[in-house]
Amino acid sequence: VTAGVFMVCRLSPMFETSPFALHVVIVNYPSNPTAEAVDLAFYERLVAWAKENKVWIISDLAYSELYFDGKPTPSILQVPGAKDIAIEFTSLSKTYSMAGWRIGFAVGNKTLIAAMSRVKSYLDYGAFTPIQAAACAALNGPQDIVETNRQLYHKRRDVLVESFGRAGWDIPAPPASMFAWAPLPPALAHLGSLEFSKQLLTHAKVAVAPGVGYGENGEGFVRIAMVENEQRLRQAARNVKKYLVSMGVNIPSAKAG
Repeated sequence: VTAGVFMVCRLSPMFETSPFALHVVIVNYPSNPTAEAVDLAFYERLVAWAKENKVWIISDLAYSELYFDGKPTPSILQVPGAKDIAIEFTSLSKTYSMAGWRIGFAVGNKTLIAAMSRVKSYLDYGAFTPIQAAACAALNGPQDIVETNRQLYHKRRDVLVESFGRAGWDIPAPPASMFAWAPLPPALAHLGSLEFSKQLLTHAKVAVAPGVGYGENGEGFVRIAMVENEQRLRQAARNVKKYLVSMGVNIPSAKAG
């Protein structure tokens, strides 16, 4: 399985009359925390597999507009017949910088949409009306802000990768999302992601999320959120460099400038 969120869960008994099994696969691409993205061929294989095995698919597409290097992220609903077995969610939080307002929408299979509506009816009566109005304005208004945000995170990504690399910590460039999934510096891998994160916060004043917090397979990595501006990212890199030097990590001369 391509790195990312990929889970199989058991559904509610309300689906017992469905021709599909009471199981669902949940996928999240671009992924949080790994920032991994997939191509349309991946979804084509997934849809074919789900139909063969009579499994529903829930696709989380929250970071769909935060892609880099001119490579748009596909939707599972681009696959012919995907609506037979899939539902896809997205959020206004990332695309329109409305984090915390908790508003988004879902499209796809009518059985899954009906089930979601039923569950939602037990939990709330709808979002605060001004938030709904703001969401409508965002969706129906000028869309130049979407490209502006994309370029903002693209620049932050490039600054993060370049400045941390010069500090002695090589971080793979994420293809999408607002996160970088960074392997621990090899010389400090023995610390584990939790202890490394604690030391980074204490000695470099840089906060990252330990990979082990996302499951045992996340050990050896940390998630870095690109939520600070470029100047703050460069300052974080300088602090990281000082920390690495204090830990006896050799900084390659080509990157030490």
